[in-house]
Amino acid sequence: MIPPKIYGLIGYPVKHSLSPAMHNAAFRHLKINAEYRLFEVRPEELNDFLLGNMAVKDTQGNEVHSGDVIGFNVTIPHKIRAKEILESKVRNKDVPSPLVLEEEHYVKVSGAINTVKRNVLGIQYFNTDASGFIESLRDDLEFDVKDKNTVVIGCGGAGRAVVASLSWKNINANKIYIYDINSSAVEETKIQFSKIEYIGDKIEFIDKKSLMGAIKNSQLLVNASSCGMKDEDGSIVERGLLHNNLSVYDVVYNRETQLIKDAHALGLKAVNGAGMLLCQGARAFELWFNRRAPKDVMKQALEKELAKWK
Repeated sequence: MIPPKIYGLIGYPVKHSLSPAMHNAAFRHLKINAEYRLFEVRPEELNDFLLGNMAVKDTQGNEVHSGDVIGFNVTIPHKIRAKEILESKVRNKDVPSPLVLEEEHYVKVSGAINTVKRNVLGIQYFNTDASGFIESLRDDLEFDVKDKNTVVIGCGGAGRAVVASLSWKNINANKIYIYDINSSAVEETKIQFSKIEYIGDKIEFIDKKSLMGAIKNSQLLVNASSCGMKDEDGSIVERGLLHNNLSVYDVVYNRETQLIKDAHALGLKAVNGAGMLLCQGARAFELWFNRRAPKDVMKQALEKELAKWK
C-alpha cells in the first residue's frame, strides 16, 4: 500500500485548527492519497522544519521527517519569520499560474507567508490570506472596494494580508486607514510598508483621535485584530461610530463578535472571517495540486466543525 503524502499546518499552538477538516474532506472527495496533519513547531525549531532538517511529531504522535511534509500552511506565530527564513535561504520560484505578479505582491507587501510548497523546483511560498480575504469580501459581503475607503484595525499578520489585498493594483481601492493600539506593531508595519513605494499614497496610519473621522470617511471597516475571539471581549469599535454607509468584515471566524452584532442591529451588512478561512485554504490547495479546489466540499466540512463551537 502506498503511504499517503503528508500536508499540514505548522504553528504554536495549532490543536484547535479547523484546517484538517477542510483539506481532508477535499482529499477524500477527489480520492487523493494524502493526509493533512497538525504540527506544533516551536519558534526555535522553525528554521530546521522549513529547511527539512528535523524529525517532527504531529499532534497525534506520529513522527515524520519535516522534508516529507510536501505542502503546509503557516500560522501564528510563524508567518513573518517563516518568510524571512525562506527569503534568505531560497529563491521563490515562479508560481505556476498567470497570477504570479499578484502572488508576489501579497508576499512582498504583507512581509508574511501562510502557504509553502515543496517540489522539484525547490521551495515556493505564498500568502493566500490576502487572496482569501478579497475573495470572501466579494462572495460573502458582496462588497466591491473599487474607489472605496477602508479602515483596517490591527496590523499583525491578518491586518497586513488585508492591506496587501486591498493595495493590489487591479482591486483599485482608494484609501486604506490603518489603526492598532499596539505601538510597536504599528512601527514594525510602517517599516515593512515603507519598502513598498507604490502603495505609499494608498495607506495612512491613524491614531485613536483620528479613528472616528476615518470611519466616517470610509465605506468598509475591517477588524483584523484578535478582539472578539473571547466571550468577554467587547467591540473593537464603539457602536456610535458605525454609520449607514458602512459595511463590516471581522476576520474572527469562530463566533459572532460584538462588532458583528452591533452592525447587524443597525441594519448594516456584516460578516465574520469564516469565508476568508475557507478561501485561503482553497487557494492553498490549488497551489499545491495545480487543480481547482472542491470549495463546496471544503465549505461543508468547515461549517460542520464551526457548528460544534456554537
